[in-house]
Amino acid sequence: VQLQVSGGGLVQAGGSLRLSCVVSGRPFSSHVVSWFRQAPGKEREFVATIRWGARTAIYADAVKGRFTISRDSATVYLQMNSLKAEDTALYYCTRGLRFSSNSRDRDYDTWGQGTLVTVSS
Repeated sequence: VQLQVSGGGLVQAGGSLRLSCVVSGRPFSSHVVSWFRQAPGKEREFVATIRWGARTAIYADAVKGRFTISRDSATVYLQMNSLKAEDTALYYCTRGLRFSSNSRDRDYDTWGQGTLVTVSS
């Protein structure tokens, strides 16, 4: 399985971006695909996750109501609206089995490359 991430960029506060994660090799229905982010000088943190089969989702409190995770047959999207300066980070896509907002790096077996999102205030 490989994860190919795209869609980062520079946006003004209040703006929107959509990140894409192309998943090569079809995940099992029990897999989850998640987005994490890492801001400068901070630890990587959970953003959102979607269960591949059921398409149910969980969000971190910091992005709830602003970000939406979804998927089609081969791509997982992260629609980010009402962006804030504190959303500035490297965003990563990853695949694992734990469907939880408390998931950590160790719960995932495959990571895509990061894409930089910069929100100017």
